[in-house]
Order: sequence, then structure tokens, then C-alpha cells
Amino acid sequence: MTQTPGTYVRCGLLLLLAVTLQISTFSQLDVLGGNADITVLAVAALALYAGSVPGAIAGFGAGLLLDLALGANLGATSLILTLIGYCVGRFMELRDPAHGLIPLPVALAASMAYVVGVAAVQFMLDIGASVSVLAVREMVATVLLNVILALPFFALVRRVVRPVLLYDPLERRRKRRQPQESGPIGLRGLDVKRTGLQ
Repeated sequence: MTQTPGTYVRCGLLLLLAVTLQISTFSQLDVLGGNADITVLAVAALALYAGSVPGAIAGFGAGLLLDLALGANLGATSLILTLIGYCVGRFMELRDPAHGLIPLPVALAASMAYVVGVAAVQFMLDIGASVSVLAVREMVATVLLNVILALPFFALVRRVVRPVLLYDPLERRRKRRQPQESGPIGLRGLDVKRTGLQ
């Protein structure tokens, strides 16, 4: 990701919009006993396309905004989202996330880590945490709803941050698919050009 003021404004506005929509809309919609959490999806998408350090910064900023807006303990959500952003970004740096369906497992892993992490922090800080069947059902519903929203949401985030990315993982996949002109069947693995055979 390019380090320009426009990049910071673009990513900051994206995270602010995600947190605002989460608090005002998505937290109010009760589907299957739970509600979707697009804040973790925004952090995971930014980390997947930008890398580990921008992902960790996005996670910290989104968590801080969420804690300030909800009046929760400062740093609890920031800690979890920072770790998620860093881990998803590190996955992008170590592996080749060029497959078109990569948002599904990323959203699944990030959402599971988020709901379990929030529950663990609340339990450790004793902020009214309780272990019950309803809490587990709400966690599972949140993860499933996030996975359902993953493909369109990641595509939207990619469209917003694409102009400031140094390289796009999906563009690398398209470039690899282009056919190469090579020699006879036996020489295709050697990448010998036809002009070199004459």
C-alpha cells in the first residue's frame, strides 16, 4: 500500500463507515439469533489486500473507534482486532491469496477469532460474561452471517483500496492465466520460445 495522505484518508473513512454502520444498523438486525459484525470484515479485508502492518493499524484504529463509540473498556476490542489484522496480513504475505474465494475462509477464521477473543477478554475482565447456550448460538450465528457477507464486502473493500495498493493479489492471478507461447510439447516445461528453436 502506498504511504500517502490519501491512503490514510481512504482507509480511515472506510473504517469509520464500517464502525458507524455496525453500531447504527448491523448491531440492530437480529438474524438467526445473532447479528453480523462488519468491523472485523473491514479489518480482515484491508489486511488481506494491504499486508500485516496496515492490517494491524486498521485493527487498532477500528477497535479504538468501536470502544469509544460504545463506551466499552478502551483497548479490549483494539487488542483483538489488531491481532486479527496482523495475522490476516501475515497470511497474505506468506501465502498466495489469489483465489477468488479466499474471502470465505479468511472471514470464517477472522470472525471466529473475533467472537472467541471478545468472549475471552470479557470473561477475564469479568464484564458480565457468562457461558450459556444462547451465547454460543449468537457466536455461531455471527460467524455464519459474516461468511455470507464476505464475498460482496471484500469486493467492495478491494474496489475502495485498489488505487492505493502496490500490487493486487487478484491481478497476479489473472496475469498467471495468460497463455505462454512455448516450443513443442516436450519443451513446454522449459519455457523455450519458438523463436529460439529456429
